[in-house]
Amino acid sequence: MIYLLLFWEFFKIGVFAIGGGLSTLPFLYQLSDKYGWFTNSELTNMIAVSESTPGPLGANMATYAGYHTAGIGGSFFANLGLVLPSIIIVIIVCQFLSRFNENTKVQNAFWGLRPAVVGLIAAVAVSLIQIAIFTGINSGLFGTVDVKALILFAVMLPLIFIFKKHPVFYIAIAAVVGIVCKL
Repeated sequence: MIYLLLFWEFFKIGVFAIGGGLSTLPFLYQLSDKYGWFTNSELTNMIAVSESTPGPLGANMATYAGYHTAGIGGSFFANLGLVLPSIIIVIIVCQFLSRFNENTKVQNAFWGLRPAVVGLIAAVAVSLIQIAIFTGINSGLFGTVDVKALILFAVMLPLIFIFKKHPVFYIAIAAVVGIVCKL
């Protein structure tokens, strides 16, 4: 039964998570609250693992969440549920591509979808900042500031925009800083 539930929940995510892996995050937070399969803190760890491993973020998140919930079978069914809507949609769109290509209503729909997806990603970014920089989130809007995490964030953010290195470079630096600061 858990496999069917994982498939169904990730199928719904696959249908509505337009814009890539990061757009799955609000849905995953909702799953966390609804089923308790993982905590928000564990979800943050899933994001870190998914971002640092090869492959699409959404599929990595589905693999991690499915495995965490129900082992290898859970990973399989969560991934199948996540990607099946895309496969179906791509097949349908390919059948009618010539009609959709110049359709102004379709172009207008995508014009509206882009800022909405950015808004979803921004909302998740705020949640991730709360989890990464503040402790005791439930005690108020932000809780207590983790000064070391705030300093790391304040240093890394401009460096990312200035030097434009590969994300693995920044992940490695952050991991080393984390090891050193938590000793």
